Amino acid sequence: MPTLSVTAKDAITQSADALVIGVGTKNSGAVLAGAQAFPAPVRTALNQAVKAVGATGAKETLNRIPAVAGVSAKSVVLVGLGALDEIDHEVLRRAAGAATRQLAGLAKVVFGLPAADGEAVTAIAEGALFGAYTYNRYRSNGQGKTPVGTIVVSADAAANSAARAGIRRAKVLADAVHGTRDLINAAPVDLFPAQFADDAQRVVANLPVTVTVLDEKKLLKGGYGGLIAVGQGSSRPPRLVKLEYKPAGAKSHVALVGKGITFDSGGISIKPAASMDDMKSDMSGAAAVLHTVAAVAELGLPVHVTGWLALAENMPSGTAQRPSDVITIRGGRTVEVLNTDAEGRLVLADAIVAAGETKPDVIVDIATLTGAQLVALGSRTSAIMSNDDDLRNLVHQVSGEAGEAFWPMPLPQELRSSMDSRVADIANIGERMGGMLVAGLFLKEFVPTKDDVQTPWAHLDIAGPSYNTGSAYGYTPAGGTGHGVRTMLSLVESLAVEPLR
Repeated sequence: MPTLSVTAKDAITQSADALVIGVGTKNSGAVLAGAQAFPAPVRTALNQAVKAVGATGAKETLNRIPAVAGVSAKSVVLVGLGALDEIDHEVLRRAAGAATRQLAGLAKVVFGLPAADGEAVTAIAEGALFGAYTYNRYRSNGQGKTPVGTIVVSADAAANSAARAGIRRAKVLADAVHGTRDLINAAPVDLFPAQFADDAQRVVANLPVTVTVLDEKKLLKGGYGGLIAVGQGSSRPPRLVKLEYKPAGAKSHVALVGKGITFDSGGISIKPAASMDDMKSDMSGAAAVLHTVAAVAELGLPVHVTGWLALAENMPSGTAQRPSDVITIRGGRTVEVLNTDAEGRLVLADAIVAAGETKPDVIVDIATLTGAQLVALGSRTSAIMSNDDDLRNLVHQVSGEAGEAFWPMPLPQELRSSMDSRVADIANIGERMGGMLVAGLFLKEFVPTKDDVQTPWAHLDIAGPSYNTGSAYGYTPAGGTGHGVRTMLSLVESLAVEPLR
């Protein structure tokens, strides 16, 4: 990851490969944003350059020009911020990320974007770090660009001072996002359940996090029928990984559960060949949970957090589960498997039950669960479903503050009967219309209940936003995005200040 620093020195005095400044729109024209402190000759030259290159100021557009007189950097990058009166923290994040993403290969980039306070400085730093990401694990002979090496954010002394805590958090958060992306982008031949479990231990090795790994023998003995059934078609057996961070004095316990299907062929109910290669990303939820727990521990948050990684590879073979099989989930409930491609909910059911046995105050699961999520909300907005209005509203609030798009969705009880089974307690699929909501209702069945009241639980379906199959944009690369990490970390931080109950 690049090195990051914040300075009160003027941006134009910093030597660098590029100086990034903002261009916004006002009265249908493009104007400099945040350059009021620049000397008049520099502002004049830059305004002339804006016109000469036809910079529009449209969000995330970039124009790179040779440095003008009075600027110490080798070049100037004009990044679009959109309407000047609509610049918020997410606009700054995306602009900074668009810049570092497209300036990959440069050794040093200085940012002179408008930063009125510490939060704005932090947003610029976060975006710059999120955008400074490349994945070169499988490139040979040094092919592929390297990310920007050094990032410097220039801000006045007051904003600089106010941003200190935020800058430390930005570094931890970006490391978590990058780590999540790396896992998602790994080839499934290299990332299988046992390897994922090993990687989890490596990620938290130097942190106050305890790791417990259940292999296939322990899963069978413990009655984890969902993980066993989904994983039995693969030569590489399933795992359940428990991560526990329990600081002294913690007043709240949050359980995070992640779907970790390291490759999803669909099993016997095999998927079409088209786009099956994207199914290496079906472990995005588990990757996000792993790195969220690591970030919580790195920041030393006063919250008890357990992370549950439900890991399996869903493959067709002579040993694979069959449509019409009946399996028993941890805790004793039976499920008729009508479609082996609805496997994520089976491994999550096991993990949710296991998480509930530790009596958390809140359970949040995150998963690339349904194609129906893409149909309903598209490729950039994830869904929130919950049995608790306060929790659903809190997740929605913190996701917006974190800069991730989530939208509240209902759990209509009338859809539950579509999963009634002729032979078991419940079937793993139901009504096709509203399939995302049906999957949420299935998971709700396994949330623990005490005195007829369920533990507050939220389900995050990130099927689309977790893996970008299109072109890179803003700070979001093609491939794994790390979506969900920022929201879950912000949620834990919020619950550290004010528990849900």
